[in-house]
Amino acid sequence: MIHLTDAASDPLTIDRATCESLDAADPLAPFRDRFALPEGVVYLDGNSLGALPKHTRAHLDRVVAEEWGVGLIRSWNDAGWFAKPQAVGDRIARLIGAGPGEVVLGDSTSASLFQVATAAARLRPERRVIVAERGSFPTDLYVLESVQETVGGAQPLERRLIDDAGPTLDDVLDEDVAVVVLTHVDYRTGRMHDLAEVTRKVQATGAIMVWDLCHSVGAVPVDLASAGADFAVGCTYKYLNGGPGSPSFMWAAPRHHEQARPALTGWHGHARPFDFTVEYEPTPGIGRFRVGTPQLLSMAALEASLDIWDEVDLDAVREKSLRLTELFISLVDRRLAAWQVEVVTPRRSAVRGSQVALRHEDGYAVMQALIERGVIGDFRAPDLMRFGFTPLYVSHADVWDAVDVLEDVLASEVWREPRFARRGAVT
Repeated sequence: MIHLTDAASDPLTIDRATCESLDAADPLAPFRDRFALPEGVVYLDGNSLGALPKHTRAHLDRVVAEEWGVGLIRSWNDAGWFAKPQAVGDRIARLIGAGPGEVVLGDSTSASLFQVATAAARLRPERRVIVAERGSFPTDLYVLESVQETVGGAQPLERRLIDDAGPTLDDVLDEDVAVVVLTHVDYRTGRMHDLAEVTRKVQATGAIMVWDLCHSVGAVPVDLASAGADFAVGCTYKYLNGGPGSPSFMWAAPRHHEQARPALTGWHGHARPFDFTVEYEPTPGIGRFRVGTPQLLSMAALEASLDIWDEVDLDAVREKSLRLTELFISLVDRRLAAWQVEVVTPRRSAVRGSQVALRHEDGYAVMQALIERGVIGDFRAPDLMRFGFTPLYVSHADVWDAVDVLEDVLASEVWREPRFARRGAVT
């Protein structure tokens, strides 16, 4: 990677002017103007919900007014509505190291994980164990409980949970493990697995590897094909900026397409859906993971965002991501040490995603005070403040300004005001 010291001889000399010079030389800087960012806001929560691309509204207006309003039901053919889940999937494929015909859009990430993890477990019917991380995003663990029951029947599959403190993956892998489900980039800390090495280790025992790419796609390099992975799921409303509720995606290695038996066998996954036959017959390929009518308006918003991603150099995204996170960590170390703020995100770039988490015992209140001041991040219980660095629209000057405000919030102790401790339904 290119370190901050390439632009300044000593990290301690970095100031806002240095940040502005980095922005002036940034090849991704022009993309910032493609997003509708509120004036006076530093948005560091794109790892939860990406910003709105400016042309999304016009694209949605056209789909609603022309394809729906004028085309009506004819648009299932004339506008290619029926083929959209796979056509849009092909546009996501290049972002995750997949090929054409390997990615299909689904419903929510939870539903897609249920589809994929069930199919994975059914490929190893003689094995009785699913492995996941204790620190996974909770919906993954909840979904896997359903998979355990669906595949195991009267005798649900066993679940083994791993943790950095133990047991580790090496401790639990054996000939009983059917499937391993891991999140590539940890949603709390930003710690990133070595996708290829972990895949190799899992498959060496005969198990199936399933990756959750929700905090990876659009932020860090992903090459599923080169890693030889088996299945993956991901969401599109974070770094891909598809909008709230935009559909998830599913990927299956081509070698599994014809044997895969997803959990839900809906009519859009049928080989001939408009024959309306009584018996289910899966369509060839990734299309068998489809279930029912896609959310076409949400898909249209995602299409508009992918117009931007079609132009993006992913290597430049990763390089800038590392610059931004390194800058943030450096400034926190330099300016916030007096307030017991702990960086919990890995400092080594090879194992860091595109977010930084800070631990503070009153992190929720501090974050609410920050948001009131126009610096938007989020909070994860019990004590983590998360800051996402989305390279297409976050600048180096944004990072400087965010730490400026955070330092002032901590120094003034404004966060101690009772209103900042009141919790909303969403944190």
